[in-house]
Amino acid sequence: MVHLHISTRMILVTGGAGFIGSNLHAALRASGRDCIIVDWLGHEQKWRNLRHTPPSRVITPPQLAEFLSRAPRLEAVIHLGAISETTATDGDLVWQTNVELSQQLWHWCAAHGTRFIYASSAATYGNGAAGFADDMSIPALQKLQPLNLYGWSKHAFDLWVAGQIEAGAPTPPAWAGVKFFNVYGPNEYHKGKMISVVKVKHDEIIAGGPVRLFKSDQPGLPDGAQQRDFIYIDDVIAALLFLLTAPGISGLYNLGTGLARTYADLARAVCAANGLAPNIEYIDMPANLRGQYQSFTQAPMHRLRAAGFNHQFQTLEQGVGSYIQNFLRQEDMYR
Repeated sequence: MVHLHISTRMILVTGGAGFIGSNLHAALRASGRDCIIVDWLGHEQKWRNLRHTPPSRVITPPQLAEFLSRAPRLEAVIHLGAISETTATDGDLVWQTNVELSQQLWHWCAAHGTRFIYASSAATYGNGAAGFADDMSIPALQKLQPLNLYGWSKHAFDLWVAGQIEAGAPTPPAWAGVKFFNVYGPNEYHKGKMISVVKVKHDEIIAGGPVRLFKSDQPGLPDGAQQRDFIYIDDVIAALLFLLTAPGISGLYNLGTGLARTYADLARAVCAANGLAPNIEYIDMPANLRGQYQSFTQAPMHRLRAAGFNHQFQTLEQGVGSYIQNFLRQEDMYR
């Protein structure tokens, strides 16, 4: 049984001990808000993401349904918890976690008049052949072809939401699906193989080696010229805080900088932030990534901008420099 007394309106954050969730939790606490964290702390080092701002409440995912059954008064539900590995293979578990739980939270927020923000993903865009427009219409969504199970699960929930809206079913009073692009920054250290390229390349340099990048597997595309929309975590949190309070906000929104940069640019930025000249080595792409490796992602940001989000994004060089100097080169790397 979960025994939590809720005396004020609070924000429930699933995945709140994870990368984006813990950074969001720190920002919410700094602004005077309180959170209920839903997550597994486990037996590894994930708890360190919350070390500097210990939450007043943590409940595990199996306790969530019982907690919500008592209809707590929540200002918002921010649903970031998911199986996010792009190499995940357990389709049943991914569906239950990434789709069914999201549907349950949507229904709960609709029934209780609670704002709902959920994590979608740029992985829904697949290889980008259908573009990167954050269009919530069913015909537009049906054109997308995700390349992996994770991206497909996020796409399936986006489609389900679009179906709910088209059918005139009850919806939360305000809601936003956020298509995160390539996010990097502090508190990602528990992510294993899914950790950002910035952290991986920094570690290579610290170990005394070159920055190693995959050779291009696309004809006519030079090595290192693959492009991503890299976005620093502080900019992501600014957008989530905007969506949390903006009036009349409902829809699907891209969240990147709106400017794609090459992996070679990133490698040079990591070297510069460590006070080193560029030292890049190109290696063959693993066979399991060929045909599933996006050569270009870039987030059209006009919808979020039109909604009133006027935050100035950090450049790749600024974000990488801040991450490395303020966290990775410090004794305490956590926010």
